[in-house]
Amino acid sequence: MVLVARQKQMSQKAWNYKQHSGVCGYKAGGLNPPHTHPHATEIVFVFVLEGQLDVGFITTANKLISQTINKGEIFVFPKGLVHYQKNNGDNPAAVISAFNSQLPGTVSIAATLFASTPTVPDDVLDKAFQIDTKLVDEIKINLAPKKS
Repeated sequence: MVLVARQKQMSQKAWNYKQHSGVCGYKAGGLNPPHTHPHATEIVFVFVLEGQLDVGFITTANKLISQTINKGEIFVFPKGLVHYQKNNGDNPAAVISAFNSQLPGTVSIAATLFASTPTVPDDVLDKAFQIDTKLVDEIKINLAPKKS
């Protein structure tokens, strides 16, 4: 789970475009679940804290490209591809993430499929994921926005 999200805009003269960026912290075991940015490429840079992050994206050929990045290393997620970040270490990790668009958009895969309003019909999800309706309903309940 992302602990800190401070977003700011910075101008990069060398790259000749504006970049939208943020600082994100991950507890040990923290996860930024599979998602995509339909309007931007994302780059993550591990800094400040000791720690590492397991990162990956799925290509259009359905191939997982993954790596463990450590302090001082960088990883790029191409525009529009499903990707994730997970801290499998015992210590917190922090990253700077940057986008080549001020409006990268974010589409959370699980929330999009299981927590939309109105919801995607159960029989569509049953067939797509080859699971029964009870499990679909359980996932929908777990991902539903919490009522205050």
